[in-house]
Formats: sequence, structure tokens, C-alpha cells
Amino acid sequence: MRHRLGAGLFFVAVTLFFAVGLRNVELKTIFSDLLPEDDPFVQVYKDHPGFGSPLTISVMVKRKDGQDIYNAETLRKVWNLTRDIDLTLGVDHDKILSITTTKARYAEATPAGIESQPLMGDHVPQTGDEIAEFRRRVDKAPGARGFLISKDHTATIIEATFIERILDYGAAFRHVQKLVELARDEHHNVYLAGQPALTGWVYQLESQMFGIFAVTLGLLVLALALYMRNIVGVVTPIVTSLVAAIWGFGLTGWLKSPIEPLLMIVPLLLVARSFSHCVQFTERYYEIYAHVRDKVKAAEITMGCMMAPSVLGIFTDIVGIFVIAIAPIPAMDRFALFCGWWAVWLIPTGVVLISLLLATLPAPRNVERLVSSRSSAFQRRFQAFLAGIARLTFGRPALLTAAVVAVGGIFAVYTALQIKIGNPVEGSNLLWDDSEYNEAVRQINKHFPGVNTLEIVLESRHPDDNTRRTAQQAHTAQTMAMLQVLMESGDAPPTATRSYNDYMMGANSLFQGGNTKWLPIDPDDRHVQGASRAALTGGSPKDFSQVVDFQIQNSTVSFWYPDNKQETVDAALAAAGRAVALVGTEHDDFIVRLATGTIPLQQAMNHVVERYHWIIIGLLNFMILLGCSYAYRSLLAGLLLLIPVNLTNFALQATMHLLGIGLDINSLMVAAIGVGVGIDYGIYLLSRICEEYHANDGDWGLAITASLTTTGKAIMFTAVIMLAGIIPWYFLSGLKFMADMGLMLAMIMLINMIMSLVVLPLLVWLLKPSFVGRKDLYIGEGVDLSAYTAADGGPAARAQTKPSESQPASGQISRAAPGASVSRDAMSPAE
Repeated sequence: MRHRLGAGLFFVAVTLFFAVGLRNVELKTIFSDLLPEDDPFVQVYKDHPGFGSPLTISVMVKRKDGQDIYNAETLRKVWNLTRDIDLTLGVDHDKILSITTTKARYAEATPAGIESQPLMGDHVPQTGDEIAEFRRRVDKAPGARGFLISKDHTATIIEATFIERILDYGAAFRHVQKLVELARDEHHNVYLAGQPALTGWVYQLESQMFGIFAVTLGLLVLALALYMRNIVGVVTPIVTSLVAAIWGFGLTGWLKSPIEPLLMIVPLLLVARSFSHCVQFTERYYEIYAHVRDKVKAAEITMGCMMAPSVLGIFTDIVGIFVIAIAPIPAMDRFALFCGWWAVWLIPTGVVLISLLLATLPAPRNVERLVSSRSSAFQRRFQAFLAGIARLTFGRPALLTAAVVAVGGIFAVYTALQIKIGNPVEGSNLLWDDSEYNEAVRQINKHFPGVNTLEIVLESRHPDDNTRRTAQQAHTAQTMAMLQVLMESGDAPPTATRSYNDYMMGANSLFQGGNTKWLPIDPDDRHVQGASRAALTGGSPKDFSQVVDFQIQNSTVSFWYPDNKQETVDAALAAAGRAVALVGTEHDDFIVRLATGTIPLQQAMNHVVERYHWIIIGLLNFMILLGCSYAYRSLLAGLLLLIPVNLTNFALQATMHLLGIGLDINSLMVAAIGVGVGIDYGIYLLSRICEEYHANDGDWGLAITASLTTTGKAIMFTAVIMLAGIIPWYFLSGLKFMADMGLMLAMIMLINMIMSLVVLPLLVWLLKPSFVGRKDLYIGEGVDLSAYTAADGGPAARAQTKPSESQPASGQISRAAPGASVSRDAMSPAE
């Protein structure tokens, strides 16, 4: 405080440095970074990215009028769409598939041998004869019926796979979505689905997200202005939160570490925490300034008595964020780094910078209104309400309150344990059920096998030996067929299956005149190899890239499922596991690997939640217990603070379950961070109870009442204004995930407020912990204001880090200070 100018210039310089880094900040999804690195399903995907790639979009063209697709208008539309999609940046040109590409082929036996040709030649069928010939070819192409053309012949599908390293989700989505919108007309509906399309919708809604951020911040500032009605109370939270945000985003920009757009809700939580710390800090500044009437000295004393609880509260925020990095997901590591350092920056900004601002900005003129319980009708009602809450937590009413809390806690724990892990809906829970994307998923699932696949890979042991192509050996073909039979006859049969063996069987039948009784291939390598060569006649292995690689070594058996609800995912993988166990994983020439595709990769992310949910929560509790127990020099203090915050966590999960929100990677991070930030309220309140216990001669009831009517006021005000700012997310966001997370944050604020104001003082009253009476706690600073009075402008008050026996305890302000600790004489019957 003696070098405020130098300290201020330091903050300006550091802020400018981080501001330069803002130009490199990038909101970007990297799909592979969302996957757990140690999961076996992810390893299969990385080893064989071409099989069942989740980076595939599906575009369905559907006739509105019930007619079939065999008309020049529809076929021309599909032809144009296919070629325009092939021009999308990042698309894999070898993996574009529709009825108009050369990969969609038919084969027939002719006097000259087997003839294989594309379904559609080098132009769109125009005349009736050409269209009839096209339809005849489709009838001879089993791979087209059901997979490329719907069973009722009213819809057809275009599939395109992207290369991740050059994929720009935003640009790709804008290009394809524009094509889709232009292709819709009075006769056709066009639908777009697939993971790149889903991510594209998230990108498109980013601008809306920033608009809602602006609404939230505007409401927060308005609430501050209406309540504080002075410059210092409004400017300090805004400036400190803005500086911390610049430092947080700036560091990420300098590191050039992309930020996952879906998790941008967490920075809003950090802004909320910054506001919360600032309000607590400013409220205490008002109390001290009302006594000393010197803004510089009041700021210095406030820093002295608030530094320890502020740092401890921010420490829990930091732990709650950094602990999520233990999960083996690169995107979570990057996000923990981004938000964790942002939380670290709350210490210099929320303790030092705010003190500089309090000492520099004009002193509040309405401090008496803010600290006095009788200055206005609102303040009187507010104080009476808080005093009423306090009365529920001690004396005879405390027993009834304890019973209600116990029953509510048991119900919350039981309901929370019923929460489902994974996706609870068809399509994506990131978007609203009636969104364009989810409607597209429903329509494609209705007309085709679906957009959700499970791939069992047969991996060659000799991938470089061209003399023994594994995929065209008899044992490999038999294993493919056996897997299909087992899955189709199992407990959770897929809607469709496909393998390279299907194509070889079709070619074998053609060799025998087209009779279907010749579909089975003689179980020896010579016949299987002959069928494989026949299937490849006139084409290229690239035409079969969805089932076999270019070297005819590695192959896959594909299974489609009607949706990706967690029940479907669990049943599909359980059936696949049984099938693989029956055929065996180790063979002479290949290994059967389970599995890749959208369903196993979804399960891989759910496995992280299952494995790490309680580990993260447990580690978080342990770290907070250590920090709080050390600060209060009592293990019981740490337990007292953790009980309410864990009840909050269970109540939050119970609410999610009742609202139908599943627990996934994204909601796990928000919930874990919520535990860390939720304990802040308890730290401030427990520290104030320690102070007021000494100020009120060891009277527990008066200590609790005084704490709730001072620090509790700041807690309730912070929670209420954050609720007002966050609730609009639920009504304004086009992203259901953001709406749900906004609702979660609101619930975190509300439940934490209730737990802090009711459960924590109730536990203190019931247990009457001895550490409250100690004078050597690290959590506070002894403050002696007896030598300084507002009337004579006497000597500066002194903040001492180690109070002596003769001094007031732990941040205590003399009872003579207006608006400070409440004594027996100061309390009216109404309070």
C-alpha cells in the first residue's frame, strides 16, 4: 500500500502482456483429443481410423410427396450434392459414397464373364429408359439396397468422411449446411447428421453464446449498481474480473492451446467466483471504512484480515479445476491448464489489485446505508430474514432443522446414485430435442440402418506380406460370417450388418449363374480368393474401403444400431463381447479386436466418467480437507466445510437425474469444479463465526446470528445476483448443453448458498468445535481498531499476522465499530 503507484503499473504491464496473447486465442474442437488415450476402443480407432470413422457426415435426400427417387429431378439433385460435398475443405475424396459415385457398383454375369460397373455412369439418367436401367442395376446391387437407398425407395443417402488434421469444422459445416439448405425444395427434404455436423452446430451457435455472456454480465453489473450504489462497489468486481479474464485467456493465447467451445460455460463460473470474492472483500471494506474513515487504511486493514480466507477459498477453486487433469483426456488437460491458471490469477487480482482499487477509487458515501441494519426498509427486511435463518440453526429449532436436513440428505444421496452415465436421448443431448440436427438423426435412423456403428476389426498379423492377403483367406471369411450370425441372433440384434465376406459371397453367386443358393463359399483359400478377385473385378480395393483396407489385409465387420442411447450402447457392446469370446481373439493370421465406431468411442468417454468420477471427487475432498484443516488447525474444521459441499454435490446430481441430464465428460468437469468453488461460501462464513465467537464472549447463538447478518448477507447477495445472471442461459441458449450447464451452475449457487447459511452453522451449533475459540488460526489476521476512531482521525489501525492474547481474534473488528461484530446490547428483539 506504500507503493501503490508501482504496484498499479505492475498490474498494467502484466495485463498488457497477456492482452497481446489474446490475438492467438482459438476456440477449436480436436476430436481425437476428446478421447481417453488409454482406452482399448480408442487404440483400435487410432490403429484403424478408416473403419467406422466418426468424422463422417450423412446427408439424406428424401422425397416429400411419397414418390420414389427414380426420377431425373431427384437423381440430378443427388448427383450435384455429391460433387459439391466432395469440394468441401478437409474431405477425404476416396471416401465419398452415394448412388452417383463409382464406389456404388453392381455386378452381373455375362457370356464374357463377370461384369462390374458403377450404378450410375458418367451422367445423370434423364430418359425413362435410362432411369429404368438405373433401377435394374440397383436391384442387382445388394450393397445399395438398404445402405444407400431406403427400403421404401423414397430416400437416398450421401456419406463423406473427413481427414482430421486438415478439418475445419466451422468452414466444413458452413459449406455443407448451405448446400443442404439450397437443395431443399417443395419436393425434397434434405437432412444432415454426423459428428462433424454436430460440432459445426456448436461452432455456429458460438456467436449466440457470446451474446448470452453479454446479457449475463450486463445483469451482474446492473445488480451491483442497484445494490451498491457507489463507484467502488461496482468498479472493483468488474475490473478485477476483467483483468483475471485477460490473464487467463492471454496465457492460453501465448501457449497457443485451443479451447474446447463446449466448455466455455466454465469461464462464466470463474467470473462468478471473482465477483463472489470481490463482494465479500468489498463488504468487509465497508465495515472497516465505516469505522476508520480513511480509504487507504481501510483497504490495508481489509487486505490484512481478508487475505487468508480469500486465498484459502481460491485455493479450493484451483484444486477443483486442476484435479480434473488426472483423467487421460488431452482436451481436459488443456482446459484444466486454461481455467486452473485463470483461478490462480484470482489471488493477485482478488486480493492485491482489489485492495489497490479500494484505496484509489472515491470512498463510498453511502457506507452507513450498506453496513447499518436500520438504514432502509430493504436493509431491515434483509437483516431480519437472515436473522430468521440463523434462529433455525441453534437452540431448540436446530433439532427440527437437523431432522429435515438429514431426511433431505438421504433422499439426495439415494437419487444421485441413480444418475445415468452417458447419453440419455436419441441423437445428441448437446442440442434441444427439436433441433434440426436431432431431427436429421431421427429421420436417417428411420430410413436407414442408422448413423451409429460398432466395428469389430480383424487385424492382420502380416500387414506387409502381399503374398498372404489376410482378408481373402477362408478362415478370415468364416470368422466374419460367424460374427455376423452371432450378433444378428443375439440379445441385442443390430439393424444391419456388413463385411467384406458379403461382397465375396455375392461374387461367388454370380459365378454360379446368380442363384442365391451359391452364396456360401467353399471353405478353402482357393475358392475365397477367387470370390475376392471376382468382387474386385472392374474396380479397386478403394471401392470397398468401408470394409477392407487397400492391401486386402485388415478388415472390419460393421454393425448398425437404431440410436446411441446408453442402454443401446451397453447392450451392443455386451453382445459384441460375447460374440468375440466365442470366435476367439487370437488366430494364426489375424487378431479380432473389439472395437471402433461411434458406439465404442462413446463408451470410451463414458468409461472415463465411470473410472474417474469418484476418484476426482475423492481427491478433491482430500486436498480441500488438507488445506482447510491446516488453515483452521483442526481436522474437524475441514470435515465441517466438506459436509455441506458434498451434500450440495449429491443434491446437484439428484437434480440432474430428475431433469434427465446424464453424467458425461462435460458435466463431470462442471460438477467437479462446482465442488471446489462451492466451499468458498463456507470458508468465509466459518471464518466469520470464529471472529464473532470471540466478539460475543463465546455465545454460539450470537456468533451465528452476527455472522449470517454480515458475511451471510454478502453470500446471499452474491448467490442471488449470479442466479439472475445465469438463469437466462436456460431460456436463450440454442445449445441444450449450455442451457443445462447454466441450470447446473444456478443450482450450484443456490444449493451452496442454502448449505452454507443453514447446514454449516447448524453443524457448528451441534458440534461446538473447540477450534472456533482458538486465537492462533492461520485463516485470519488480528485487527486492533481500538486506537483509531472515526471522530478524531487518530492513528492508523494495525494489522498483525500473529495476534497476542490481549488482541481481538482472527480478523475481529472492535464491537464499537458501527456495522461490525454484533454484541448482545446491539441486537434488537426483531434480530
